[in-house]
Amino acid sequence: MNTDISPPQATMVAPHILLVNHFKALKLPTFAREYEKVGADCAREGVDYPRYLLRLCELERLDRERRTMERRIRQAKFPATKSFDTFDFLAMPTLNKSLVLELARCEWIDKRENIIALGPSGVGKTHIALALGLAACQKGYSVAFTGAASLVHELMEARDERRLRALQRQLANVKLLIVDELGYVPFSAVGAELLFEVLSRRYEQGATLVTSNLPFDEWTSVLGSERLTGALLDRLTHHVHILEMNGESYRLATSKKRQKMNAKSNAQREKGEPGSENTDATS
Repeated sequence: MNTDISPPQATMVAPHILLVNHFKALKLPTFAREYEKVGADCAREGVDYPRYLLRLCELERLDRERRTMERRIRQAKFPATKSFDTFDFLAMPTLNKSLVLELARCEWIDKRENIIALGPSGVGKTHIALALGLAACQKGYSVAFTGAASLVHELMEARDERRLRALQRQLANVKLLIVDELGYVPFSAVGAELLFEVLSRRYEQGATLVTSNLPFDEWTSVLGSERLTGALLDRLTHHVHILEMNGESYRLATSKKRQKMNAKSNAQREKGEPGSENTDATS
């Protein structure tokens, strides 16, 4: 009887397939995508193994930071992505540009301070808030953006559905809470109290940015109670940077400029002047 048992033939798997599987298991997608290209570059340049691995690690880290930042931006729920590159500071001379650019460094978030941007509709308060929120995301802070009326509505819904505490914890834990357009819609007594509770919980615990079209002495018309308004302002303005943005509506000025350009274009077209076809483009 032949007792010689040969071992089963091993299944041969290509090394690059095993490598890709290991990279996926270790959650190193950039390694999987770039290791061959970086390896070829290093071989051509005579780069040793430690530097080859260093290049891959640097690429992986940069890509991971990029993905994390993009996730923070998505979680912030910005209605649009705005930066200071597209903000016209010359159109808003009352705004302290040097202060705004200093705030973009986000040190105020570490200090758990507040920002209140005040000014009429259309002067760019939301743009400033979005740009500061984007800067915070880029520097690694968690951000939540919401309209004041939307926040109050969400809080009241959460109360009715018995999930208010969970929402309050979520709003308390975010590093920067942005509440936009406080002042456009008056709140019920319950809504005002819920908003007060959210903002007061963040006092010296987290950074808050509020934009409003109303001066402080008119906030009672929205919150409905002088006592509540006084208590809220006391907390918001203790450690605060106030951005005053008084001037003509940027949107209105842009609309007037567009109308003027269109009128000029129509006049040139009626006169048959050359080149009038391209004068009605707007930005």
